[in-house]
Amino acid sequence: MKLYTSKRAPNPRRVTMFIAEKGIEGIEHVVLDLMTHEHKDDAFRAKNPLGQVPALELADGRVLCETRAICTYLEGLYPEPNLMGEGFEERAFIEMADRRAELHLFAAVANCVRHSHPGLAPLEQPQFPDFGSAQGIRMREVARVLDEALAGQAYLAGARFTIADITAFCALEFARGLMKFRPGDEGLAHLQAYRDRIAARPSAAAW
Repeated sequence: MKLYTSKRAPNPRRVTMFIAEKGIEGIEHVVLDLMTHEHKDDAFRAKNPLGQVPALELADGRVLCETRAICTYLEGLYPEPNLMGEGFEERAFIEMADRRAELHLFAAVANCVRHSHPGLAPLEQPQFPDFGSAQGIRMREVARVLDEALAGQAYLAGARFTIADITAFCALEFARGLMKFRPGDEGLAHLQAYRDRIAARPSAAAW
């Protein structure tokens, strides 16, 4: 299999971290330069017409796109350690936590950065700075909700590390780098401790 990825991009990092947590070996990484639009050239668009990374090319030539779908496929191939839930009930609660992290935290960070950071202008035309600013406010609202939840549990979906924590951590790290967001600096001690705990995992350095 080949994983089409990119340095510094948060969605590819989610898959890379997932692979590292699973201990999966033998997947070839093909790194695309987003700033020179390698992900938009004809060769890659033949694999993913939307021109987005990550994308996982299977041994039979099919290409699986979208981060969550790639992780679901890898979870099926490599079920241990389990990151997406044992049984329908746990899977549902983990998916809820993961979707909340993706749709409300991760997306807000991405929109803020893409529309307010000058370095991302080549990837987002036109930029809408007011929208980006509003998304930064929204991200902080969600961060406060997560901080409250983490006051009573170790991880986003409960007592154990799951895919939801990978999504949340990659969102926080993206915000840390380009938004200079540090939860502890904004009174979110539980979220800061959570971020630091996950940053100490070996998979966090696999990117």
